[in-house]
Amino acid sequence: MSDMLSIEQREQAWVFTLNRPEKMNALAPELVLALTEGIQAAHQQKIPLMIFKGNGKNFCAGFDFSDLDTASEGDLLQRIIQIEIMLDLLATSPSMTIALCHGRNFGAGVDIIAACKHRIAAAGTSFRFPGIKFGLILGTRRFQNIVGTQNALEILSSTRTFDAQEAQKIAFMQEIREPEQWPSLIEQAEQNNAILSDVTRRNLYKVLYCSAESDQNLAALVRSASAPGLKDRIRAYLKPN
Repeated sequence: MSDMLSIEQREQAWVFTLNRPEKMNALAPELVLALTEGIQAAHQQKIPLMIFKGNGKNFCAGFDFSDLDTASEGDLLQRIIQIEIMLDLLATSPSMTIALCHGRNFGAGVDIIAACKHRIAAAGTSFRFPGIKFGLILGTRRFQNIVGTQNALEILSSTRTFDAQEAQKIAFMQEIREPEQWPSLIEQAEQNNAILSDVTRRNLYKVLYCSAESDQNLAALVRSASAPGLKDRIRAYLKPN
């Protein structure tokens, strides 16, 4: 397991902590792989509850652009696909999944939050989907399913930042709770999760979180990311105004 991710393995819950605070927990390939393998391991052991949070000043800054100059467009496309595979694994999980988020969060980092069934933010948390500026359609349908088409269209097309209060208003967040309250929230989540049997929970999630859209999401992502000039579009987005 990578040093970029720590997993606290409790009896009824695994707590995943993104641990790359010097890079705002940006999704380097090693971190994406560690998340993918950690989620798969939790599924294999039938862990009923997975919780995701970030170390440092935020949950996750999204895609890591630090090697943009040396990576090929094929490399970037492969990395983006791996992120979508990880997101789909999380979104279709038979476990209860909870995101505990804080600070400024962007792109694929917000997509991780959207892939969780229950989402809690600290006051002052903010969210932004900038990827559409360089033509990337990643996690769009999952966000739409939570907040509705009109809210998703307005937020995604404007690429604007929205805060925790607005997120709660449009149901992207269920609660606003400060980090010092999170340990008790985790304990309460473990108790609540025990109300249903594992079989009942899995059947319920299979109905509520249909995996039929998985291939459509991946296809939309590949079409958007594989259009010629991906690196140039990213550079234009990153260029200071």
